[in-house]
Amino acid sequence: MSPEPAPLPQSGSSSIAASNGDTVEGALGAISSWGATHSCAAASNADGILAVHGEAEHPFEIASITKLLTAWTVLIAVEEGTLSLDGAAGPPGSTVRNLLSHTSGLDFDSRRILSPPGQRRIYSNSGYEALAAHLEDSSGLSFAEYLTEGVLQPLGMHSTRLEGSPASGLVSSMADLLVFLDEFRRPRLLSTVTTELLRTVQYPSLAGVLPGWGRQDPCDWGLGPEIRGDKSPHWSGQTAGRTTLGHFGGSGCFLWLDPPSGLGCIALGDRPFGDWSVGLWPGFSDSVRAAAG
Repeated sequence: MSPEPAPLPQSGSSSIAASNGDTVEGALGAISSWGATHSCAAASNADGILAVHGEAEHPFEIASITKLLTAWTVLIAVEEGTLSLDGAAGPPGSTVRNLLSHTSGLDFDSRRILSPPGQRRIYSNSGYEALAAHLEDSSGLSFAEYLTEGVLQPLGMHSTRLEGSPASGLVSSMADLLVFLDEFRRPRLLSTVTTELLRTVQYPSLAGVLPGWGRQDPCDWGLGPEIRGDKSPHWSGQTAGRTTLGHFGGSGCFLWLDPPSGLGCIALGDRPFGDWSVGLWPGFSDSVRAAAG
């Protein structure tokens, strides 16, 4: 049986790490100005949760943050021998590795092939849907079953459910995502070798378009997480290290982790991504990073 997650500090609580006083809570509180009807932000490190501001139990559509949990599910299947990382999947010549790292050549939201595999970084929801279909064909289970049994149940993410595409259809809460952020930080479900691989840039030097942020050359990506690298501007902030990794979503949310420090941040809301996000997210993340020291 998996351990129950520690209770979350309430918004404005004094249970924030003593060395930070109220500064982390204050930095997170800026999410209240984002214009969302419902919102929540949190930060944690290897010692635990630093602060939470907002509705920690509210169900949020987490859009493309879903891809991180889909990647986890696929990599568990690889470790179990159900899939092979370099086995054929998706369009001709493509592999599971290509699909995870957005190098299969598939279009953003269709089955149209825009490039030979491994030649361009083309961000693709279709690629993650192809991954899920491949896992279903190989395992005989629905993707939702594999996700639930492989990831959600072992981590105790009981309020998280798939309500649509494996690329963007999860609904979750801050309480659950803080549990996943800790798994992201120090995986229990994946081996050390797989963890290192998912955090390593796949097909280095490929250029691509980061949706909403423009063309990036290179456009670094791991086996699921986006890697900051030399991208600028970037949603995780100007002070984010090159190895910072995570994902953002079109519902107005993001999750990032700085592996060397262990600091991570999650922001959830119901105001769709737009120009406001490009204007506010980098400074918000920089403020959280500065407050956490």
